[in-house]
Amino acid sequence: MRPPEPTAAGDFADHFSGHAHAYAQFRPRYPAVLFHYLAMRSPGTQVAWDCGTGNGQAATGLAERFARVVATDPSVEQIARARPHPRVVYRVARYESGLQPASAQLVTAAQALHWMDVDAFVGEARRVLQPGGLLAVWCYSLCKVDPTFDELIEFFARVTIGAYWTPERRLVDDGYRSVALPIDELDVPPFDLAADMTLAQLLGYIETWSAVQRCLAVRGRETFDAFARSIGERWGVPSTLRRVTFPLHVRAGELR
Repeated sequence: MRPPEPTAAGDFADHFSGHAHAYAQFRPRYPAVLFHYLAMRSPGTQVAWDCGTGNGQAATGLAERFARVVATDPSVEQIARARPHPRVVYRVARYESGLQPASAQLVTAAQALHWMDVDAFVGEARRVLQPGGLLAVWCYSLCKVDPTFDELIEFFARVTIGAYWTPERRLVDDGYRSVALPIDELDVPPFDLAADMTLAQLLGYIETWSAVQRCLAVRGRETFDAFARSIGERWGVPSTLRRVTFPLHVRAGELR
């Protein structure tokens, strides 16, 4: 199914529409075992709603376990770049799922909760989840390659572009633990998010960071290009694949 013709979703803090193509190309995909776990803990696998879907990074994974996935995002450009899937319906919306009351078994927000009005999101989740339905949110923090590269990436993220992160970034850094969620929290097992990347793929991913995009807009490409050269000097042959891991933080439970 192709994404629908997008329509406006009103005013929102838009950090990704300007580079939706790169976001779709370079953002990592979540592990299948995560979606298996969510399906097993949900009271059924008929309907899931993925809020803040971006280009469908989580929605397409959910669709391998759920019969129907409604995936919403307020960005017209993000939805226009979404990956088609026969069991995913994409909609441009903030917190309006379009689902009937008590019709979903799972509601998710992947790498998106820190941009949301949590009360509005939870309110819609409460409306559409059936009794016993599951709410699950997750994020991944600073990626790691090996100590040779990690020190450069961390310095770039924390110091070089540190001033360009919005305050919401701290919610990601603490794995959403400081977000008050009215759920009966599950003891979620650890999940690994990893991808084998070339130099271009790693730099492409890092360039999708909201702070990088803000820095580019203010200072041009010089800062990022200097960082890219320093990574490249240590990478060796650019086509070499290196394992990149993303610490994944998952919170899930039934709404109280």
